[in-house]
Amino acid sequence: MELSVLCLSFVLFLVLGVPVAFAIGLACLATFAVEGLPLATPIQMMVSGMNVFSFLAIPFFIFSGELMLHGGIADKILNFARSLVGHWRGGLGLANVVASTLFGGVSGSPVADTSAMGGVLIPIMKREGYSAGYAVNVTTHALMPTSHNMIIYAFAAQGAVGVIDGHAIRGVSIGDLMFAGLIPVFWIMVCMLIAAYWQAVKNGFPRRADGTSMVERFPGWYAVLRSFVAAVPGLLVIVVILGCVMGGVTTATEAAAIAVAYSLCLTAFIYRTLDRPKLYKSLAKASKTTGVILLLIGVSNMLRWQMAYLEIPDAIQAALLHATQSPWLMLLYINIIQIFLGIFLDMAAHILITTPLFLPLAIQMGVGPVQFGMMLLLNCALGLVHPPVGTVQFVGCAIGNISIGEATKTAWPYYLAIWVAINLVTYVTVFSTWLPSLITGHPVF
Repeated sequence: MELSVLCLSFVLFLVLGVPVAFAIGLACLATFAVEGLPLATPIQMMVSGMNVFSFLAIPFFIFSGELMLHGGIADKILNFARSLVGHWRGGLGLANVVASTLFGGVSGSPVADTSAMGGVLIPIMKREGYSAGYAVNVTTHALMPTSHNMIIYAFAAQGAVGVIDGHAIRGVSIGDLMFAGLIPVFWIMVCMLIAAYWQAVKNGFPRRADGTSMVERFPGWYAVLRSFVAAVPGLLVIVVILGCVMGGVTTATEAAAIAVAYSLCLTAFIYRTLDRPKLYKSLAKASKTTGVILLLIGVSNMLRWQMAYLEIPDAIQAALLHATQSPWLMLLYINIIQIFLGIFLDMAAHILITTPLFLPLAIQMGVGPVQFGMMLLLNCALGLVHPPVGTVQFVGCAIGNISIGEATKTAWPYYLAIWVAINLVTYVTVFSTWLPSLITGHPVF
């Protein structure tokens, strides 16, 4: 009875167009009422879910990303990429892929990134001879899972225990997650560049309305060097974050705070592109995004409590174990379910809800929390751009003024790139664990 109320009310609220965070919270409250439990309990669950010290890194990472965007750092990264490959077929699309991948590593939520980067790049690409579908796809698919989502996953996986190859598993390190994501994200970026270049050559992008070419002239290596020098301070934000975490002298929260201080000094005193209105806008957007994410975290903790109370994780694990005992097939089932759920759920809610469901099962199959975290984050990335909902793709299509169906017709190379990376992470352990193991000096799973 209680499970039916939880599931049906959640689906009903989603169908009615209620935002996901409120749909989860209202469904949980309805279930608590049916169970006759005190309504103070869900409020306590919600507050305790948000009252975690490591979550202080989330607003810092988001604010750093907003400062990079509104302070002109993102523009300088794009200018460097454009000067380097802008004279190729699809040069602006290639520059878009590189800039969006680099910027996405330290910025806010993927939906906010799409609104910000896509709001600038998609109209420019359409004006300079690229189709709307091409402009939307190269922008939305290049935005990879961001740093603060790794922090959310580390919190969700803190209860992970088990033994893999004789090594005890207890939770997951945020630093290990950050380094584990570098090779998969680089691989996806390369595949995206190949797909973007292939589509540009096939369709003759960029081109004028009469079909003639609009390919830019190479500006010369001196111009490339100048744009690179201008972009280096901005690119160092990523180095600062990874260096602080790798050095072990700071936590992820402190590294995020250092990134904010660095971005603020860079944009205000070196580039001198951050004025008072831009600072206020960055603060307002970072506050809004942080509020949405923390609300999702709070209501998701309510849902996690309800699922544990109703023994839903045990039932799902039993059903999957009954379906197959093969590790590779089990992981395939988990990936398919993750992609399906990612279509409808925001990334933060998706991580918090599904981690306790599937991580214990993955550990039984020999997949550690770091490797599973990369699987989960990449599945979330694919779900966010996959129809029928695909929130990131929806935002990109709204900016490009085209339908989801029109964009999806030419999106298959980008889906394929992410799907290949998901399977490499899933079935080739070293693909995600080799680099953090090398850096830390001990095996990482």
